Amino acid sequence: MASHPASHSHYHHPVETDSGAFFKIAAILLGFLVGIVGFVAVMLWADARGARDDAQAASQAVGTPAAHEHNVAQPLNSFAGVTPANAQALAEAHKPYDATLPAAPAGSLAKVHLTLKDMTVQIAPGVKYSTWSFGGHGAPGPVIHVRQGQTVQMTLTNGGAIPHSIDFHAARIAPDKAFRDVAPGKSFTFSFKANDPGVYMYHCGTKPVLAHIANGMYGAIVVTPTAKPLPKVDKDYVLVASEWYLNGDGIKQPASLDMNKAHAMEPDWTTFNGYANQYVTHPLTAKPGQTVRFWVVAAGPTLDTNFHVVGTIFDRAWPNANVSGTPQHDVQTVLVPAGGGGVFDVKIDEPGLYPFVSHAFAHVDLGQVGLLKVGDVKGTMSH
Repeated sequence: MASHPASHSHYHHPVETDSGAFFKIAAILLGFLVGIVGFVAVMLWADARGARDDAQAASQAVGTPAAHEHNVAQPLNSFAGVTPANAQALAEAHKPYDATLPAAPAGSLAKVHLTLKDMTVQIAPGVKYSTWSFGGHGAPGPVIHVRQGQTVQMTLTNGGAIPHSIDFHAARIAPDKAFRDVAPGKSFTFSFKANDPGVYMYHCGTKPVLAHIANGMYGAIVVTPTAKPLPKVDKDYVLVASEWYLNGDGIKQPASLDMNKAHAMEPDWTTFNGYANQYVTHPLTAKPGQTVRFWVVAAGPTLDTNFHVVGTIFDRAWPNANVSGTPQHDVQTVLVPAGGGGVFDVKIDEPGLYPFVSHAFAHVDLGQVGLLKVGDVKGTMSH
């Protein structure tokens, strides 16, 4: 007998249990909760983005790059060569930094007292800059001259607004003890024996050192040898090469340091003894047949100086200021590295104007050039 299929009326839906109903309701509630959390997250993200954009706009309004752009190259506005219309008259009226090597003090003890001062100086004709200075007369600080074997008693008085220090490249001494920060209004004294002859840099060693040197806190100390004296010369001149990085042209108001330019090593001016071209307008002098000695320090803070005198050759050169060693003879150009020194003798018989330069000629265009006037010659010259 054939069997008949079951009728649809005999099909029953499964019965839903209490636990199944609970899980369905929980899933629905969880979905609502996820939606709410997502909405809140979107709103928080929007608020954070708006706050970030507001902060970036405020930062850019005062000339600070936005945080997300710190790895993006920013255009650097150069003020190289920008001077007022009366620049020539200002250059002629400028009193040049005295490059003549001062006498060393007598006796076994050389007492040096430097007072730090925040001051505005000119670094090119009509170009003003707000410096932090050693000795209260701008950059570089005063030339310190001692003899080999003398004890240098250094007193540093901080007349500035922030902590500063002094680092002597001529000293063999624990820097954490001697080159420590001096607070505003305070003084500090330490001593070292100048046993190593040569010409050395001194500078502020307070962090960031780049900013303190770039703001004018550097100078030269000459330690003349006594154990093995150098040949006698007729003239001694000290030249401190350096660069300046400006956040404005310095004409209507004093410029100050542009750290972006300093990091990029793109100076507006490079100088000998702090002022562009000053020894072109006011040449250093010698008589025909005299031997001139140049004590040269490259203060940087970053760039080297390739020292050269146009129209002659160095009779003697002590690279790295190694005056205890044998000099090089008859050399044309010698590298003086940033933070280093060199000593150069030149004897010129023929009267004339002899430019001294850094032979990295971008430096010349930016002001690191001067003239040695040999004899009573007329006229002028640039190079």
